[in-house]
Amino acid sequence: MSSVIAKPATQCHVVAMPYPGRGHINPMMNFCKTLASKNSNILVTFVVTEEWLGFIGSDPKPDNIRFSTIPNVIPSELVRAADVYSFTKATRTKLEAPFVRLLDQLEPPVTVIMADTFLFWAVGVGNRRNIPVASFWPMSLSMFTIMQHADLLFKNGHLPADSAWLLNK
Repeated sequence: MSSVIAKPATQCHVVAMPYPGRGHINPMMNFCKTLASKNSNILVTFVVTEEWLGFIGSDPKPDNIRFSTIPNVIPSELVRAADVYSFTKATRTKLEAPFVRLLDQLEPPVTVIMADTFLFWAVGVGNRRNIPVASFWPMSLSMFTIMQHADLLFKNGHLPADSAWLLNK
């Protein structure tokens, strides 16, 4: 009589990095909850700024999703509308370094990075570390199509929109 010993399942460690805005964080978290519910061997580390952890840290989530934070290196969510340009620039230039430092501290080793499409630097981080990167688009397909074809909208005179014309309609 022989017995078969099952090999322990290898854990997949997904590091999710959303763009730091409600319209990006909520959809990515919803996707992560669905992903984590499909397989208990999937561990999701959901990365947010310290400020954002204060906003969402008490929300219910599966046991195989954990939060990790990076410092508040970007303008506060509470005042970002006052200077959207500076906020956007900071997300492109100030989030990468603390994210890389965080990757060095995570256990188990990262299997895949799932990054918001707006965080362009994430692909370079993954490439330098030989970690696959999945791009997450949190908006509707129609918004993706508009952005994909913005050149045609400008070329055909549809953008920028003439607000005076719109108001007279």
